[in-house]
Amino acid sequence: MNFLAHIYLSFEDDEITIGNFIADSIRGNKFKHLPERVQKGILLHRAIDSFTDSHKTVRKSTKRLHKNYSHYSGVIVDIFYDHFLAKNWKTYSDTPLDEFVENFYDLLEDNYTILPEGTKRMMPYMIADNWIFNYSKLAGISRVLDGVNRRTKNKSKMNFAILDLKEHYEEFEGEFSSFFEELTVFAKQKYTSLREE
Repeated sequence: MNFLAHIYLSFEDDEITIGNFIADSIRGNKFKHLPERVQKGILLHRAIDSFTDSHKTVRKSTKRLHKNYSHYSGVIVDIFYDHFLAKNWKTYSDTPLDEFVENFYDLLEDNYTILPEGTKRMMPYMIADNWIFNYSKLAGISRVLDGVNRRTKNKSKMNFAILDLKEHYEEFEGEFSSFFEELTVFAKQKYTSLREE
């Protein structure tokens, strides 16, 4: 899953949210210096990713893209699924998306000193262009795909994946909806068990 899903699946727990968000910037077990609950957020992130990568519905989504995008298909599906979460946000949260995202940006700034360098470098761009809120729009997703393609030095051709999203929009949305219901149950159970440890 991509940024918005990981933030949402932290269940409004600030330190868990920070860990869940920064986890991709942390290698191996190089997080023992962080506050304990931030560490648990990193573990939650990894559990969510493992559940997602092995799920049959997600694999159905990635298979649709594999011919054109090979091993980048999973990254693309993560981005697509964040679009559907943002687009259908009112189904999942009583807090308006713009308010939820602003609260998250404030949380990042309040915890700036413990963020990994990669996150610190990305933050100004993410906040200035409001990446997470703009996931709700196809234009926002197109910009994200363009940006990731540039970071792969145009090898991924992910910038073209917006066409696949438009062509198979209903299929991807249906797959997201059924999968995310299961993922939310799994993540809540994992979150509860991590809190109790």
